[in-house]
Amino acid sequence: MRVSREELKDVFVDKFGVEPELAIVSPGRTEIAGNHTDHEGGHVIAAAVDRAVHGLAGANEANVIRLLSLGFGEVEVNLGDAQALAPREDERASTAALVRGMAALFVEQGIEPSGFNMACASEVLGGSGLSSSAAFELALAQAMNALWADGELSADELAMMSQRCEREWFGKPCGLMDQAAVALGGIQHMDFSDPSVLVAQDIDFDFEEAGYAVCIISVGADHSANTDDYAAVPSEMQAVANELGAEVLSQVRVEDVFAAIPDLRATLGDRAVLRALHYYQEEFLVRQRAEALLAGDMDYFLVLTHLSGESSAMFLQNVSVGGAAEQPSMLAIAVAQGLLRGNGAVRVHGGGFGGTIQAFVPLDEVERFSAGMNAVFGKGACAVFGVDHEGARYEWL
Repeated sequence: MRVSREELKDVFVDKFGVEPELAIVSPGRTEIAGNHTDHEGGHVIAAAVDRAVHGLAGANEANVIRLLSLGFGEVEVNLGDAQALAPREDERASTAALVRGMAALFVEQGIEPSGFNMACASEVLGGSGLSSSAAFELALAQAMNALWADGELSADELAMMSQRCEREWFGKPCGLMDQAAVALGGIQHMDFSDPSVLVAQDIDFDFEEAGYAVCIISVGADHSANTDDYAAVPSEMQAVANELGAEVLSQVRVEDVFAAIPDLRATLGDRAVLRALHYYQEEFLVRQRAEALLAGDMDYFLVLTHLSGESSAMFLQNVSVGGAAEQPSMLAIAVAQGLLRGNGAVRVHGGGFGGTIQAFVPLDEVERFSAGMNAVFGKGACAVFGVDHEGARYEWL
């Protein structure tokens, strides 16, 4: 939902009867490379995008967080004590869970909470594959950081707190990629081998200067409805790691997985083995793509991206659910490849199971490509995204 700051201010004043003190911008993110590698301690490349959650906030005299999210309704969370902020089963996958969780994690840091009002509007649509949940988490985190902590918490700290919020309060077993990309901004090559530290390298690369647009195509399916299918991916990968005495696949040599395939098939089935093999393939491809971008080699980046897309579709299998008759993501990939005619590259985007695909399209082909994708998936399905170089932030008004 696109609204101007003035329009959002009118909503805030009408709802809460006071002027806001604080403005927040928290972008969505696009995964450039690394499909389901972050939760296994692997590498990813991700970028913040020029679509964001916009918020206005200000302190109130109650011990309550009052949130009005345009299009999503109202939420109130009483700050109370630590027990009042504990995760609740009846709030799983809800806005209230994210508000409660972020507040709890600030309290855990020894920061004294106080009530505030917040109104927000999101251009990052839920289920779009652009991580609307991470954008919202970081919007809350920035408001709390400003109002409660004088802005002392770093982007790294806020990203890690937001990931915990999504995992423990919201109930989605996500990796750290989404929150890190939103918090840091720009294009980041991230290494998640040590879960206690966020290691990121900024990549100074401009896709447009290289002659390509980054397109995200919404396929008309909400992947938020497939949380269980999403959760099965890290669960099966980690089951393979567990069989080999480790917690995640980054702690296991690929040679040891190959040697154990007969036993793993018997214990876990073929799909878990295929998903583990995807991890090692994608991990190699991420590192190679980072080197390609740093070297300015767009042609090699595209070759590697095509290989990554094949691995996600064939081995990771996060394109469709079972043998369902409706397979919009796979159809979108087929249509996109047909339109690209060997140029550019296309891949599964984000968690998969519906949502979106991503295409790198030559600039002189964008209009034709977009028209072709929109003809199949509806007006506005294909959108061109730029990079947000600042990440989640706030400013006092």
